[in-house]
Amino acid sequence: MLPFLLSLLLLTGAAAGVQGHDDAAARRTMEEFAGFPASDDGEGGRASPLRVDSESLQRQIDELASFSDSPAPSVTRVLYSDKDVQARRYIKGIMKQLGLSVREDAVGNIFGRWVGSEAELGAVATGSHVDAIPFSGKYDGVVGVLGALEAISVLQRSGFQPKRSLEVIMFTSEEPTRFGISCLGSRLMAGSEELVRSLKRTVDNHNVSFVDAADSAGYKIHPDDLHNVFLNQDAYFAFIELHIEQGPILEKEGIPIGIVTAIAAPASIKVEFEGNGGHAGAVLMPARNDAGLAAAELALAVEKYVLESGSIDTVGTVGILQLHPGAINSIPSKSHLEIDVRDIDEKRRNYVIEKVHKSAIDISKIRGVELSEFKIINQDPPALSDKSVINAMEFAAKQLGLEYKLMISRAYHDSLFMARISPMVYAIC
Repeated sequence: MLPFLLSLLLLTGAAAGVQGHDDAAARRTMEEFAGFPASDDGEGGRASPLRVDSESLQRQIDELASFSDSPAPSVTRVLYSDKDVQARRYIKGIMKQLGLSVREDAVGNIFGRWVGSEAELGAVATGSHVDAIPFSGKYDGVVGVLGALEAISVLQRSGFQPKRSLEVIMFTSEEPTRFGISCLGSRLMAGSEELVRSLKRTVDNHNVSFVDAADSAGYKIHPDDLHNVFLNQDAYFAFIELHIEQGPILEKEGIPIGIVTAIAAPASIKVEFEGNGGHAGAVLMPARNDAGLAAAELALAVEKYVLESGSIDTVGTVGILQLHPGAINSIPSKSHLEIDVRDIDEKRRNYVIEKVHKSAIDISKIRGVELSEFKIINQDPPALSDKSVINAMEFAAKQLGLEYKLMISRAYHDSLFMARISPMVYAIC
């Protein structure tokens, strides 16, 4: 948390000083990057040290976790659901308590801005998401939102006034749970015309349209309003995201901080096979056109081609496999798969996708089933973290005497799309 906090100091350029050993390092850092001497005068006298209120932060995380459609300790908070609306209200409440200027865009991206002393300069942005896939943990995304708000609270308690404005963003629908579109809010902010077209016809599994779902949550969207979400490329001076690792590397190596240098290129694919159903006992094996076995064979093909790539950075997952009618004594007549393929090398990832597509065609012919859909939902390029922002993170960690690791992230978050708007880095813990 402290390296993240100090990085914000570096990027915003603060105007007051702090005490203590680590605080003295923060003071020197602040003076170097702000370009003028730090003062010992905070509001009401001498500024207080930089101290994160970990108990308050944990309490907020626990309170936010209570807005869930699944029992504790899991969290389920799907886009535009009642629990999602409650979580949004909670986040906006904290922003207002901190005196931030709060606004929302057409799809519900929430912005809380602490106006700097030189507000005409580009703001530094930070943030993440609070929507949660079914039965997830309570820290995913949430640390990046509540942690950012606590960082502002720390700076305010210490008497700081940022030079650049500092904006905390709670992104809408980082998770693809409801509409199959990940990072929906940040994709739109990055100017995706393709997503604008898609959202006009997108429905969820209950045939509720995106527009109607948004309306139920209080966002009355006209299709033309979606363009208003777009941000200019110079909207922010820099963007930093704080996120949990969601992997074992840092824990295994005993390193507290990861500084991400690049984000792997993700792709999502929907596949459907249609065959002939029938009774499990009455239809003999040579006469079957089993859509379920076609799906199973394709799932194994995904694993095969990923492993054949020759790189540990290539990963593939069949996260959804559904069979119709879904009865133990019925031959599946339909199957539905959703496949995730990622790699730091975009060409290598695309080659895997081509091989999976060819395999799907071959499987359909051999098994006598129809490949009724092979749709690439998204096929995004990788993102590189900005060197200057990486340097700020490294400098902060060194000033605080904390070990860190430069890493590639194979999990992607809103940072992937914020990199199209401003210099970006994200830190993992």
